[in-house]
Amino acid sequence: MKILGISGTLIGRKTLTVIEQVINEIKSFSPEADVDILDLRKFNIQFCDGRTTSEYTGDTKEVIERISLADGYIIGTPIFQGSFTGALKNLLDLVPPSVFQHKVMGFVATGGNPQHYLVVENQLKPIAGYFKAIITPHFIFANSSQFNKQNEIVDSELNAEIKEFSQQVIFMMSKLSMESK
Repeated sequence: MKILGISGTLIGRKTLTVIEQVINEIKSFSPEADVDILDLRKFNIQFCDGRTTSEYTGDTKEVIERISLADGYIIGTPIFQGSFTGALKNLLDLVPPSVFQHKVMGFVATGGNPQHYLVVENQLKPIAGYFKAIITPHFIFANSSQFNKQNEIVDSELNAEIKEFSQQVIFMMSKLSMESK
């Protein structure tokens, strides 16, 4: 069971902080899980321009391959201007939709406005539905007030939500794994 956390932003730290916390919880709940984090800040990803996936090279090819090999995803994004990042949109455009089919997909979003959680409901979940991914019922939305100046999580309620969400991801993935055998 390979779970890939994807931090879909080129700036900031809060989204990655939450994804790291989710991955750590997954690892503590299910030590046998193979977990990895894909931080888009560390890659030079080409723009999606209609080429077939096999025509991309370098970092773009590596990122597509890492995504393709995962069994489940924790996809994170800060919310800018009422939407998820262009970097994440480009990444999702690069990966063939069939890669995500029948795989668990959970979401993490961070934002300064409490209403930004609606981006997950109104934008990210419908995209996951298009991919025919299996969407976790719960997702994480972290408001800026839940972090200190060093971008560390300081809110006990958020930590509890992360723990519950992480267990939900593992539960769903393990049930799907058993069903496919």
